[in-house]
Amino acid sequence: MLPRWRQTISRLFLIPQRYVLGIMGLLAVCSAYTMRVCLNLAVTQMVNNTNSGSDFVDPNACPDESEFITNATSSSRPYAIFDWSESTQGLILSGFYYGYALTHVPGGYLAERYGGKWTLGVGLLSTAIFTLLTPVVVKAGGATWLFILRVLQGMGEGPTMPALMIMLARWVPPHERSRQGALVFGGAQIGNIFGSFMSGFLMAGDGNWVNVFYFFGCFGILWFLAWSILCFSTPNTHPYISDEELKYLNETVTSADNKSVRDPVPWKAIVRSVPVWALLFAAVGHDWGYYTMVTDLPKYMTDVLKFNIAATGTLTAIPYLAMWISSFIFGWACDVCVKREWHSIKTGRIIHTTIAAVGPAVCIILASYAGCDRFAAVAYFIASMALMGGFYSGMKVNALDLAPNYAGSLTAMINGTSTISGIITPYLIGLLTPDSTLGQWRVAFWVCFAVLVGTNVIYIIWADGKQQWWDDVRQYGYPEGWKHGPLKIANRDTEKSKKKEAKKSAK
Repeated sequence: MLPRWRQTISRLFLIPQRYVLGIMGLLAVCSAYTMRVCLNLAVTQMVNNTNSGSDFVDPNACPDESEFITNATSSSRPYAIFDWSESTQGLILSGFYYGYALTHVPGGYLAERYGGKWTLGVGLLSTAIFTLLTPVVVKAGGATWLFILRVLQGMGEGPTMPALMIMLARWVPPHERSRQGALVFGGAQIGNIFGSFMSGFLMAGDGNWVNVFYFFGCFGILWFLAWSILCFSTPNTHPYISDEELKYLNETVTSADNKSVRDPVPWKAIVRSVPVWALLFAAVGHDWGYYTMVTDLPKYMTDVLKFNIAATGTLTAIPYLAMWISSFIFGWACDVCVKREWHSIKTGRIIHTTIAAVGPAVCIILASYAGCDRFAAVAYFIASMALMGGFYSGMKVNALDLAPNYAGSLTAMINGTSTISGIITPYLIGLLTPDSTLGQWRVAFWVCFAVLVGTNVIYIIWADGKQQWWDDVRQYGYPEGWKHGPLKIANRDTEKSKKKEAKKSAK
């Protein structure tokens, strides 16, 4: 039984603690993405000439005719003090992902060893502080210092997904994972919506771009304070969780009790696992399409479709709103179908991953061929992101299916490796669109189409939805022909311990 003071605090919560974690996890991802994407919109107002160094005039450029447009789109930038080329801007925007990739695996290790609460919390706190420092740093050191700062921001956010995944593995029952996954990771879309809209709002009417970084940096610090008070790494370390919920979680969640020492992470078995490789390819494809939209959609709206900054902020936010709403619909549908045994977990993951890959691939091509029909182009972008919402109930939670005991390390490896898409796409698009013309952007979108569809084919063929043998070798044993592996060392040490105990008992 809980002490009386703990019972009193527990009654103050109207929802179970696993849903409190889900909401705070959503806000964590939201904060992470606002700090990640705010530069994507701000850079359009920081640079005084997006076609610097080029005298090229696009004969097919979209006219400034819409009611959403101001004819001063290219010149009304009072705080645009930097003269960066498209490739330089692309390199700066990719800087975040260099650091992001570096700390995924260390972040997953720390979360599994010491718990996800502080691994996640301290990481996002550091990113919030770096966000606050952005205006000072960029004015002092220009593009070089800003690139370095973005790398540091990425390093702070690297542990976010692995830490959240390991916490979900220890808090969420299997039949709730699609919905909780959609709730928590849907925070990415909330962050994109909030980040895009507020950035446009703060910079509208000749607003200074520095306000964007001050606002989201403070938001991240406030989140950290709430997270520190409300959330804990496991149900068994939570001081005021109800007895009923604690009992339920310990009975239904494989990894709810984290008191036992786990075997070393079976990296050799993971690397040799075909479903893991299928998941990795799907993650690379998704991230390629997603980062293309997140990083470069504001530039496409501003440079090609010629929307002003206020309209760009609003219209960039709408596709992510569609993705957020659709993620809940897809998550609910997947859980219902699995629970009623209309299809297996594996089939559900494949269906929703395919929707989230092929649908957006087709829509962005249609958007590019819509040309200067702004209504049609925006509609296709909205449809693209709405279909991408199936990703959360598809491959995003697949790591929990394959390895609930090593979800943090597996997610770290998958996310860390797939982040190569975030490194490549902004710089590649900068190279493919030196003059930011519609024709140049169409080529970039065709590259995105090929990556999304190609990687999805690989996932369809080799994906799996069952817990893998290497995740719990004591239950499943080693497959025939498997002679070496890190878990054998752990088993050998366990056998030695048993023999020592037996000798002590005999004496």
